[in-house]
Amino acid sequence: MDTVTVSPKFQVVIPLRIRTHMGIKPGEKMVVVEKGNTINMIPVGDIKNARGIAKGITAKGLRDESDRFD
Repeated sequence: MDTVTVSPKFQVVIPLRIRTHMGIKPGEKMVVVEKGNTINMIPVGDIKNARGIAKGITAKGLRDESDRFD
């Protein structure tokens, strides 16, 4: 587990290991999502590159019952 420090300007540096593994490049945009006590950073990519990435994936266990609309 990597640890980062929030700067006085509220900036953080994504650790090299994660940048390399995820292929994150300088200037790349990310969506920041807060859920409960967790902050997720999701790289924004070209929709064409996303084709086929979710094959076989289900939403089971990803969302709480409280997240669902009735």
